[in-house]
Amino acid sequence: MRDLVEIGMGRTARRTYELEDVDIVPSRRTRSSKDVSTAWQLDAYRFDIPVVAHPTDALVSPSFAIELGKRGGLGVVNGEGLWARHADVDAVIERLTDIASREVDADAAVAFLQELHAAPLQPDLLAAAVATVREAGVTVAVRVSPQNALALTPGLVAAGVDLLVVQGTIISAEHVSAGGEEPLNLKTFIAELDVPVVAGGVSDHRTALHLMRTGAAGVIVGYGSTEGATTTGEVLGIGVPMATAIADAAAARRDYLDETGGRYVHVLADGDITTSGHVAKAIACGADAVVLGAPLAVAEEAPGRGWYWPSAAAHPSMPRGALLEAAFGEDRPSLDRVLFGPSTDPFGSLDLVGGLRRSMAKSGYSDLKEFQKVGLNIRG
Repeated sequence: MRDLVEIGMGRTARRTYELEDVDIVPSRRTRSSKDVSTAWQLDAYRFDIPVVAHPTDALVSPSFAIELGKRGGLGVVNGEGLWARHADVDAVIERLTDIASREVDADAAVAFLQELHAAPLQPDLLAAAVATVREAGVTVAVRVSPQNALALTPGLVAAGVDLLVVQGTIISAEHVSAGGEEPLNLKTFIAELDVPVVAGGVSDHRTALHLMRTGAAGVIVGYGSTEGATTTGEVLGIGVPMATAIADAAAARRDYLDETGGRYVHVLADGDITTSGHVAKAIACGADAVVLGAPLAVAEEAPGRGWYWPSAAAHPSMPRGALLEAAFGEDRPSLDRVLFGPSTDPFGSLDLVGGLRRSMAKSGYSDLKEFQKVGLNIRG
């Protein structure tokens, strides 16, 4: 039963929960963290850790996607970002972060980011980025928006992409238009492709179930919200309470599993996950993997030079993000330290996978799917 509260006469709202509101309840059994597996599989592709990098240029360059892939994760290149528009991305990112670091005008960096994204998409540059990742022998994933999916996908498939991510702030299986343009029919689009598709973001059970019915191999919950960087709540008034939204999508996954007689759709949690404890809670709520942005942007391998911004920050008319200094100073941790430690941070920003493994071990679970059954408490 939905927990409804009255917010005024004749108007009710559902009570929802963030990851901060939830605690994991250990069972009577514990085990060694050495006996825990964090592996998962999406369609034909197996990953050693449930970590996906958010598709923003601040984080995922072709080289970063390769480094994360070698460590068992998945980096998603933004197919409409700087690597698809500019030949020398390192130079433009250096200029962008220099503007951001001056702090003279908070809008100046976003304005420059918009200017960079006003450059035309160059399919050859995007194909070269895909080829670079593919030649390294790791899984190649590229994100496209619903608006540009039809135009960009044939070239990506020809370039050798393994996974396609169709992602917007909020995405649905059915887009209604009165303007005459041809909307993306996600079900037809997926059925005609030879590569698996991950789609999102969603925030509730009904939308997640609808996306699963399109044939998506995975559904993204959330829109990459990060405090200080993502401003969708301020601009659109839309927010995603991640603990509730993940649990809703997991329930949709169970319903769809019964409906189809066994087709399992993976749930990827993308938003407000900044520590190893958040990673563990997201899996415990029902996610198969987490999509990380700012927590990975601190790594020395990340192209953003210690800065992070969501892809929505570059929207030409309504930016929904700002540049956040995710790491201070030049002494940034390696990607290995961020993922696997050792950590000197008592608050969980380093050794993200190690924290997940220890949480699973302390709770007595040996794999991710079993850990999704762990008990949970609500604070307060």
